[in-house]
Amino acid sequence: MELLVLAGIARKALDQILRNPYRTIEVRSARNVIVIQNLKPGERLFLTYETPQDITHGTEGVIAEILRIERMEQRIPWEESDEREQTVCRVQLRLKGLGKVIEVSKEENMVKVKVREMLPHEMAMG
Repeated sequence: MELLVLAGIARKALDQILRNPYRTIEVRSARNVIVIQNLKPGERLFLTYETPQDITHGTEGVIAEILRIERMEQRIPWEESDEREQTVCRVQLRLKGLGKVIEVSKEENMVKVKVREMLPHEMAMG
């Protein structure tokens, strides 16, 4: 299956979705916000700990279905940034499975992967 990628997801968030199949995550990275804005509830995506540059054949991660997307702007204290706001997306996900990348492509500023679904005993995230 072909899926868009949320990259650089914290290991803690990935572990939590593996333990509890429903999880809401906050996405702040510009690249990941762009991905979320190109998806709608009901679609699936691939989440991985790896950075976009490090996603290759064999990269492992989580396949999840989007249940809900909430986009918001957050103010940033002026001492921390030259900007005053940042876009944050809260995404409610449902675990659908585990996957391993078999092919990587780029689509505009997004990474798209072909993924082979895996069984839990095949997974070795880390």
